[in-house]
Amino acid sequence: MLGDHGVLRIFYDNTHEIAPGKMWRTYQPSPAKLQQWKQRGVKTIINLRGDNPSGFLFLEEDACRKLGLTLINFRVYSREAPSKEILHGARKLFDDIAYPAVMHCKSGADRAGMMAVLYLFFHEGRPLDEALEQLSFKYGHIKQGKTGVIDYAFARYLDHAAANGKSLSSVDAFFEWVDGAYDHAVMKQEFRSRGWANFLTDQLLRRE
Repeated sequence: MLGDHGVLRIFYDNTHEIAPGKMWRTYQPSPAKLQQWKQRGVKTIINLRGDNPSGFLFLEEDACRKLGLTLINFRVYSREAPSKEILHGARKLFDDIAYPAVMHCKSGADRAGMMAVLYLFFHEGRPLDEALEQLSFKYGHIKQGKTGVIDYAFARYLDHAAANGKSLSSVDAFFEWVDGAYDHAVMKQEFRSRGWANFLTDQLLRRE
């Protein structure tokens, strides 16, 4: 509750439905919150924080086991552009899991936002520029901080698509770019964040 900011989530419920009755995005759930998801019919929990040994992970594993929920650890990062492996892995993940499902990171702002974009684009057939609305201040995402590298990577593809006449609804065209010119490490080197935003996300909010 203290070390992982769980107490803040009592007052700020950053939970949002992405696709009606199928997928939600949220913050790190407590065992009690997982029970509520179970009661709502959810079958799969996607933990975007990964499987590093930690108190919150042990609680989540134990609760999911007792409730009969499938827990999938799929680690993504908030201060890096998504790698090719993460992008391909996300596409497969959304094809394979049992729905309804919930995906979460720590605060439900950055990693959950990125994966919400990919879910809508890959699985729901939404145009990428429309799906990118999931990365906004409405959900606590701050584009001016280091977490904005995610937005920068997507923006580079939007520029590529516009210059080459690619449909923003085409997942295949997106992966042609990913498997060709895209380099997530270069994206991180090119992106420039702002000091005030880094202080807010890194020091005050302690985003992972």
